[in-house]
Amino acid sequence: MTLLTDPATVAGLVTREVRSGSRAGTPTRIAVARRTYPTDQADLWDALTNAERLPRWFMPVSGELRVGGSYQLEGNAGGVVEVCEEPKRFAVTWEMGPQVSWVEVNLSPEGEGTRLELVHEAEVDPEFWTQYGPGAVGVGWDLALMGLGLHLSTGAAVDHAAAEELHTTPEGITFIRTCASGWADAAIGDGDDPTEAHTAAEQTIVFYTTVPEDGPES
Repeated sequence: MTLLTDPATVAGLVTREVRSGSRAGTPTRIAVARRTYPTDQADLWDALTNAERLPRWFMPVSGELRVGGSYQLEGNAGGVVEVCEEPKRFAVTWEMGPQVSWVEVNLSPEGEGTRLELVHEAEVDPEFWTQYGPGAVGVGWDLALMGLGLHLSTGAAVDHAAAEELHTTPEGITFIRTCASGWADAAIGDGDDPTEAHTAAEQTIVFYTTVPEDGPES
């Protein structure tokens, strides 16, 4: 079973932008992903913030989903809810171990649907950026936004078993490659060297599509 019949087209539904910024005097890089979904703003807001719906397309979440409350995504990031303006905007810290970054989501009407804009800002190690570029985080969000689209199209939960194997399929590899290349182009638009940006994209593709080898436990 495949989740994608036209991976390049689905990848092309997202508009990608990279910006340079700063927080408290520290340079940051900002990855911006935008996609319009054929649903109303209230439904999209609910899919993004309802703890019962989130596992259908993303992952289980626990905690207090209110301003000042802490949340934890199962097996992934946690943080604090900093802004919640239903049904148009929320912002959270995105904390994994010692690393802290910031995610903001904005919703606005777009024709007969709703445009989602996701902004992820982070202080980035220059060596890590040279190695992977924005695709390291951007492709992960692309996969999440794809899952959200699948959920919204039916209301049902995404086949998580198929999702976990997606990166090993020809369709999944095409999707990841298209997304990583898109993030490279966005980084070039922010001033990155084209050769370095596309080299980083290739390394991101390898990272996302390589199946880990089973080894002895340490």
